Amino acid sequence: MAENNQTNSDESALTPETVPAPPRCRVRDLGVNIGFFSPGKFNAITDVAGVKVGHATIIEGDGRLVIGKGPIRTGVTAILPNDNIFYDRVVGGGFVLNGAGEVSGFTQVMEWGMIETPILLTNTLSVGTCSEAVVKYMVKRYPGIGQEHDVIIPLVGECDDSWLNDIAGRHVKEEHVQQAIENAKSGPVAEGNVGGGVGMVTCDFSGGIGTASRRVSLVVGTFTVGVLVMSNFGRMNDLRLDGIPIGRMVAGRFERLTKRETIDGSIIAVLATDAPLMSHQLDRMCKRVALGIGRTGSYAAHGSGEIILAFTTANKIPRQRKKEIIDMKVMPDDLLDSFYRAVIEATEEAILNALCMANDMSGIYRRFAPALPLDDVRQVLNTYQIPQTKIKKADLVDKSDQTSIMQQVGTILKK
Repeated sequence: MAENNQTNSDESALTPETVPAPPRCRVRDLGVNIGFFSPGKFNAITDVAGVKVGHATIIEGDGRLVIGKGPIRTGVTAILPNDNIFYDRVVGGGFVLNGAGEVSGFTQVMEWGMIETPILLTNTLSVGTCSEAVVKYMVKRYPGIGQEHDVIIPLVGECDDSWLNDIAGRHVKEEHVQQAIENAKSGPVAEGNVGGGVGMVTCDFSGGIGTASRRVSLVVGTFTVGVLVMSNFGRMNDLRLDGIPIGRMVAGRFERLTKRETIDGSIIAVLATDAPLMSHQLDRMCKRVALGIGRTGSYAAHGSGEIILAFTTANKIPRQRKKEIIDMKVMPDDLLDSFYRAVIEATEEAILNALCMANDMSGIYRRFAPALPLDDVRQVLNTYQIPQTKIKKADLVDKSDQTSIMQQVGTILKK
């Protein structure tokens, strides 16, 4: 989040062509398999059983900015850890790489190590509206809030979409929040210019919502980690795709593009897993999300907010309990290396999915965020011919001490 003080112009030096947009696809559909681990069925945060995602998208108007009228390029995204989060609270954690941003309720998560409300993602100036809407939704569903039960502090994350959106018009309303929550579902997740990601820009390209997942197989079982991002950071020349400096390689096409110069943007990431972890372990996982963000080209600029939330569905903290002692399963810390690698991979792919799925997006004053040119990306990939490798169960040694996958990677790569 940063102040938008760049001089406005009636139209960008580069505007979208009036031809049908080419079909978009996820980065994996381009033949790029980020990392070693396999994704879940949907390659999304919803591969973690019970997690649901919903969007409400608002796109209206075009041309000159009239505050309160538009153009509008915004929305809200809702993430539900489970269907009864107020009573079945989940263990949570977080990490702030650079704090020029906000997730309301974050300090309580860090203090108590749990999450008890839906998680909302929206634009900076709509945090208050979303928080109010979540309170109304929760109080209606759980009328004991503030009476026999504690009050709640909704979790609402933000990024600054003022480059394209009439952000001061505060067009996200309570009904949009209600819609996002009620529309939340498991399965495939809409990506790109949807929900809270409509007006977001990533490395000067149209950005937004992206998600990915990884499956981690240990001797004790197979677990899933999923990441969802609202991506709104960076500069074109810094963008990297699986290590390739793709931003610099396609930049020649966009020499006349008017770019945002004074907005550093932000990224909010939400990590979910079904691995039995404690809060401090989720904090550590969130730090690896930051590494995944860095792999795509972020340097966590002064005015950028990189804030990460995490939760596990494996350990719950029931609000109504029959005994004082709660039993929880805990994975030893020395088994987490494989999860760290998987989280980095899923984060990188989630950001790239946001870029690959987003379409051209024009906004206020006809400013323009172009879609990442996938045809150019394909040509670059054909030139690089990146070998694809993944860890197979056949490569694992079934050791009694439950050694993690990544402790064996060195041996695998030396074969």
